[in-house]
Amino acid sequence: MFDSKFDRKQDAAISNQAIGREAMDAFTQRAWVEVDQEAIAHNVRQLKQLLALQTELMAVVKADAYGHGAVKVAQTVLQAGANWLGVATIPEGIELRQAGIHAPILVLGATHTPEQIRAIAHWQLQPTLCSPKQALIFSETLGQLNQSLPVHIKLDTGMSRLGVPWQQAAEFVHLVRSLPHLSIVGVYSHLATAENLDQTFLWQQQQRFEQALHVCGIYPDRGEFHIPGISQPRLHLANSAAALTSPALHYDLVRLGLAIYGLYPAPHLQSKVALLPALQVRARVTQVKTIPAGSGVSYGHQFVCDRELRIAIVGIGYADGVPRNLSNRLTVLVRGQKIRQIGAITMDQIMLDISSIPNLQEGEVVTLLGVDGNHQITADDWAGLLGSISWEILCGFKHRLPRIALNPLPEKVGTTRSRERLP
Repeated sequence: MFDSKFDRKQDAAISNQAIGREAMDAFTQRAWVEVDQEAIAHNVRQLKQLLALQTELMAVVKADAYGHGAVKVAQTVLQAGANWLGVATIPEGIELRQAGIHAPILVLGATHTPEQIRAIAHWQLQPTLCSPKQALIFSETLGQLNQSLPVHIKLDTGMSRLGVPWQQAAEFVHLVRSLPHLSIVGVYSHLATAENLDQTFLWQQQQRFEQALHVCGIYPDRGEFHIPGISQPRLHLANSAAALTSPALHYDLVRLGLAIYGLYPAPHLQSKVALLPALQVRARVTQVKTIPAGSGVSYGHQFVCDRELRIAIVGIGYADGVPRNLSNRLTVLVRGQKIRQIGAITMDQIMLDISSIPNLQEGEVVTLLGVDGNHQITADDWAGLLGSISWEILCGFKHRLPRIALNPLPEKVGTTRSRERLP
């Protein structure tokens, strides 16, 4: 099935990029996700050039590193110069610790139960505190463990999501500072509109953040800190969009997600830094056939051909993360050509009109996202068609698609050798 000359040539080109037999084995799959580790490292290096020397970089690797593979991405970004890792859940943090990663890890989501707190303490994660009740539970549970924990205070300055209202910052900081077993090492907030062209609310949020800090005795604009009994906490506000917008938003730490993976939060930010998309999605042709004029294609016959067509069936579908709402709107790349998808996208398969490639054979590779020849399809392209965002596209690829690491960075002395196929 996979024995055409073209297919062998294409597989040879792919194998020159992938490292290790396990990675090559994955290319015999019907579909897979490629992750260019050097592209991720390049993005980290580029982004660090925007930061002052004292500003640290947190790589947000939640949601399996936006679908790129959390462990391998974490290893790559730390080697490229990131200082911190950000996750949404405790299991995400535990996965990194079990992989031998020792960098500080901030859990961005809310945690409340004694079981969660014990896990955070055991795995040396740093939690986010966003309510007095939560702080009290943390202190009581840690007291039972006779253990202290570094914590980050989150202020809600306008996102209306997690965080204590910014007007209550002083009372909350005072409470946490008074509780045993808790050490404030960070104070942060999250921006709601940083990617917008209209920056009015962005700067209003920053103003609220600094006002809250001032009443707590923290004056970042003056470089002063006056809270008795605790050391200077790290201040962080900027996500990818804010980090690209202005150094005034950087503070001690920036939390970068989308930009790490090579995509821009908004088109107007593309001139700020040169990023490389790290993720590509490919699949194989599993059958080629000719259908007569008037034939309906796929469920519901949403597409009926007006002439004889040669079509290819490709082994990937909405169960893998190709949105069904892209049916009859999706374009893919085959042999460097743009090819249209036809009919309803099904759970495991899509159909293509390959009439322009008369000798296409089973086993050849189709690029759904990524580069082939002179053409590129990005997550932004899909998001635009769907009225969605690139974050959602990246996070949508399911784990029955193997993640293949391309261009892994050279290992540093003392690091543990990692597999090329991502967990």
